[in-house]
Amino acid sequence: MFKRNRFLRRVAAAASISLVSGCALLPGSARTDDGPIVVGTTSAPSTLDPAGSWDGSWELFRNVYQTLLAYPTGATSPQPDAAQSCGFSDSGGTTYHCRLRPGMKFSDGHPLNAQAVQASINRIRVINAPGGPAGLLGSLDRVESSGDRDVVFHLKKPDATFPFVLATPAMSIVDPRDYPANSLRDKGDIHGSGPYRLESYDEGKEAVLVRNDRYDGYAKRLNDAVTIRYFQDSHSMVQALRDKRIDVTYRGLAAGDIVTLERQDRTDLQLIDGSGTDISYLVFNPKDPWARQDAVRRAVAQVVDRGAIAHRVYKDTVDPLYSMVPKGLVGHTTPFFDTFGDPSTAKARKTLTDAGITRRVPLTLWYTSDRYGSETALMFQELKRQLDASGLFTITLKARPWKSYVAGYQKGEYPVFGRGWFPDFPDPDNFITPFVGENNALGTPYPAKKITSVLLPRSRAMRDRAEVVKDMGDAQQQIADDARLLPLWQGRQYVAANGDISGGERALDPSTIMTMWELYRKTSW
Repeated sequence: MFKRNRFLRRVAAAASISLVSGCALLPGSARTDDGPIVVGTTSAPSTLDPAGSWDGSWELFRNVYQTLLAYPTGATSPQPDAAQSCGFSDSGGTTYHCRLRPGMKFSDGHPLNAQAVQASINRIRVINAPGGPAGLLGSLDRVESSGDRDVVFHLKKPDATFPFVLATPAMSIVDPRDYPANSLRDKGDIHGSGPYRLESYDEGKEAVLVRNDRYDGYAKRLNDAVTIRYFQDSHSMVQALRDKRIDVTYRGLAAGDIVTLERQDRTDLQLIDGSGTDISYLVFNPKDPWARQDAVRRAVAQVVDRGAIAHRVYKDTVDPLYSMVPKGLVGHTTPFFDTFGDPSTAKARKTLTDAGITRRVPLTLWYTSDRYGSETALMFQELKRQLDASGLFTITLKARPWKSYVAGYQKGEYPVFGRGWFPDFPDPDNFITPFVGENNALGTPYPAKKITSVLLPRSRAMRDRAEVVKDMGDAQQQIADDARLLPLWQGRQYVAANGDISGGERALDPSTIMTMWELYRKTSW
């Protein structure tokens, strides 16, 4: 029957060996005579320029560009990649120094030096593209280069998360000869220094990657070439896997397809199920006369049944989430369960009546029609069912395509709206900072003064991230008390692959980006 692997990120690669019977396998052996490994995904890049992207484009960037720091397999904190070494060089934690590996080059032979790093970071801030990653550099004051190999980052205030920022694909190093300092590059190719070079690119359809012989970094490539094919939906992607037109699927498997895959009677396919840190949540707009009321928000939080959403809509391929900080990260707590407990209409009714609200509360819930997977509409229908059934709310659902949806919530048009979050880096700070403050990533001001003025600055000064547990716990509790954000579920990562492919369980870095160089074809004795 079909074999399924459940694993935590650190489980040994040997776990997948049992998926194909009848042969002894040589882990780490690469066989390249069958051509490139073909990976299917529903996450197509929005741009090829790192300065313009804070989205799924990072999947491609990680494989063709380099960053100063990255995550070797098994690492949960950033380690040197293009850099030979990096670290804070002052006691105050405001000066961060990186020294590059000697003799670095881009794939076209141009030198990758300290000036290229400086130019790459500066252009992100100068361009400040809508939807771009400039917001990640909020703590950066200036960057300096010295000689060919030394780069110094001066921070406005202590920020122990800055190394994590440098490890995001947003901070990819680009060739200043080819990438304008003041505008995005609109050409359909890439000049990077990553493990692969982009040989060809057909927008929205295919990216062909081949080994970059000039690469110098931590990645140990187990294949010579990878072709990434972009699909519009999960069904067509899975059909391509069954037909062996692709070797691996990643990012975009629908719950129904996952369940079908794990139940089917085939030994030539494997499904790897791993922990993930992407989350889904609701946002309440303080400009709306109903959503701005504490009692209304808390009553919604009291009624919503996360377990029913996970089971009925997502077929148990996601887990209920009771904090904005997901399980698996330092400091995760469960304040929404601790505060509200199990779903209760009676408690929600008391919350409303104590606030003088005795009529059904009308709320419009918005969601995007073409992002976060095909289950999104079903999830909002389930939310409507739960809230209407309580007798306390009258729910209207509305949807828009992603581009106009973003414009709408940034203008404050939606009373309540759904969002998803894939982490920039695996630290609890990245699940709190983007959502609080006057100018947060949601377009709905959430001052949260204690969080923004005390807890976050204090926790960012702690280089040992294990020490942030109390402050992160306090921040999570305040978010639950305010109920301005309502976490719903935490995703898991699924990789489906043909039986002769290995490395899928090692190919996901801590920010759940696929490192294509870990994939290889199994070789029998």
